Amino acid sequence: MKLLVIEDDPALAASLARSMRFEGYDLEVAASGEAGLAHLTAVGADCVVLDVGLPGISGLELTRRLRRDGNQTPILMLTARQLTGDRVAGLDAGADDYLVKPFELEELLARIRALLRRSNAVEDHGELVLADLRMDTRGLEAWRGDREVVLTRTEWQLLEYLMSHPRQVLTRTQLWQHVWGYDFDPGSNTLEVFIGYLRRKTEAGGEPRLIHTVRGTGYVLREPRVG
Repeated sequence: MKLLVIEDDPALAASLARSMRFEGYDLEVAASGEAGLAHLTAVGADCVVLDVGLPGISGLELTRRLRRDGNQTPILMLTARQLTGDRVAGLDAGADDYLVKPFELEELLARIRALLRRSNAVEDHGELVLADLRMDTRGLEAWRGDREVVLTRTEWQLLEYLMSHPRQVLTRTQLWQHVWGYDFDPGSNTLEVFIGYLRRKTEAGGEPRLIHTVRGTGYVLREPRVG
């Protein structure tokens, strides 16, 4: 697997490079957003580890550009502990996951493995339908009525799991482990952020809500109540 680390701290970049190469990854390092963008455009990667605070093109702007251009390479964003707003901003920009500095190497490697598994996993359920929401898992298209719903990879996997278990209350732990692939972090709001994205996209035309919160437990996908 080809990994790209975009990190302007030379010591951290060198440490990550040694560790990831030891794990068997084919790894490249870029010290700026511009260099990272050039590498991804020319060579590509299977996963990107990206620092938010880069010189020149920031990690947030780089992520926005990649997603705007249709590049769906998995992105794990590194954020500083004191910059809590960067975490949600990173997800808003299109990152798949984030990790707060300082972090343990084993946690970083576990999250990379989870992103790579998700990227390579393609589930074929045919067509999933609930009310006027449809997902074509072969064509990777989603529709709310006649309106197409354009989803990122993480949004797709979360909605697909909900659609595969209609009217079933799914716990936060179940959703977290299925979509992100590692132990549930009760201190993270990543799941809530992505639920918010799905609600905005599936309700963008004024349609009734399908994804409901079950307080203290998780979420359920069900048809709108009538009357």
